Amino acid sequence: MQQFNDQELVIGVLKGSSAHQTALYRQYSVPMFRVLLRFSRDKSEAEDMMQDGFVRVFRDMGQFRGDGALGGWIRRIMVNTALSHLRKQKDFVKDVPDFSVFEAKFHTEEDFASNLDAQTLMGYLQRLPPGYRAVFNLYAIEGFSHEEIAEQLGITIGTSKSQLFKAREYLKKILDKSFIS
Repeated sequence: MQQFNDQELVIGVLKGSSAHQTALYRQYSVPMFRVLLRFSRDKSEAEDMMQDGFVRVFRDMGQFRGDGALGGWIRRIMVNTALSHLRKQKDFVKDVPDFSVFEAKFHTEEDFASNLDAQTLMGYLQRLPPGYRAVFNLYAIEGFSHEEIAEQLGITIGTSKSQLFKAREYLKKILDKSFIS
């Protein structure tokens, strides 16, 4: 199989070349699948997200300006696709009227996930409710601020903070149970 650089991939995809589409998919499918697994309940849901994401990539390739890396642009599309899937789920994120009860504990919490291997962490993340999982991924892994998360998900900043706090608490309970059993 022929190798193409990012510029060649973009030009080829824009021209409708199936060889370039296949090469782009092969180059980026594994890392993008890993991203989507963190947002999904399971492999099947991640596969659905990835299919939709690559449809968007191929459809919107003309919008890629080349300002940054092609992989970063594709990753952003995949994250947005995952969020779109999650928003469609019932009770995706519930607003919390008063976040202040969590504030003190939220800021002093240690990073409990730093000593986990990637596969174990992935399994734990997939057990989170969709809203917790989305906010945790966006904040802790993708590096979004609570303001950006609130805008992306159509929630308040307080809800974003609350969902992150609850996700961490939920993960701690899962960890505690796994070490006890």
